[in-house]
Amino acid sequence: MEIKAEELISAEAKRLSDKYNKDYLDCDDLVKITGIGKTNARILMNRYDFPTTTIGRRKVISVLAFAKWAYLQNNGGKK
Repeated sequence: MEIKAEELISAEAKRLSDKYNKDYLDCDDLVKITGIGKTNARILMNRYDFPTTTIGRRKVISVLAFAKWAYLQNNGGKK
């Protein structure tokens, strides 16, 4: 049985959304999810290839965009 990348990404996005009761993640959420420090989370959120959205003065990332980004990072950018 082959599981498609889109199904894995969708399932992970739903899991994160349900766990944190959010559709968008901020820096503190990334610290909790990834285990990286706050400084590294801020650096990550400012990278050009990290798909953040700016709302007011805050940078956030949608749960779906984060799940897709994490999947691609762990699979060498291949779907």
